[in-house]
Amino acid sequence: MISVIRTPKITGILFILAAVSSVFGLLLYDPILNSSNYLTNGSGHDNQIILGALMELILVASAVGTAVTMYPFLKKYNESIALGHVCFRLLEAVVITVGVIGMLSLVTLSRQYVSAGAPDPTAYEAAGTLFLGVHEWTFMLGPNFLLGINTMLYSYIFYKSGLVPRFIPILGMTGAVLVFSASLFEMFGVFPQLSVWGALLSLPVAANEMILAVWLIVKGFNKAAL
Repeated sequence: MISVIRTPKITGILFILAAVSSVFGLLLYDPILNSSNYLTNGSGHDNQIILGALMELILVASAVGTAVTMYPFLKKYNESIALGHVCFRLLEAVVITVGVIGMLSLVTLSRQYVSAGAPDPTAYEAAGTLFLGVHEWTFMLGPNFLLGINTMLYSYIFYKSGLVPRFIPILGMTGAVLVFSASLFEMFGVFPQLSVWGALLSLPVAANEMILAVWLIVKGFNKAAL
């Protein structure tokens, strides 16, 4: 009984922590993501970038945490889908971590560039473009492509089981389709990753996570369904 009451609250807190840390991580990366002088800015704002990487690692831990805490409840209704959700969430975490390594590598590159007295930047720019590309693609595949799959899996079980009110998983499945579609459009260059269309298509899945988080913290799972 304690687990039934406490675990949904923990899950809700982890959803909120994941959302907040992802936003702060992106904001802290600003000196190198949104500047043409990233080779010098990376060294000048190295502590800020490292803090941004730490925020993304908190995102990784929180995202995996939501899958782990929900698994015992989801598996009662469909163990295969519940296990798939855990596996895809872990894959999402791995992809995001690769992007973090890319950003930290860019900090190292910037430090070497500045300490060398800003030599011919050609080789450094080539390596920097590679590291930025790693972050761009992992950001697209993790919090967009794989997030869509993860959200669809757990929302489907929520919809079938009645663990939470059905309007929440309906919003979740809708958001999953939209954010998954956004990732495909971004991959094929229909619109940029950070764009109005990308934000609009990602909004429903973000709203779903926050509504679900608040519901789990305040109400928990439907005890009749359990």
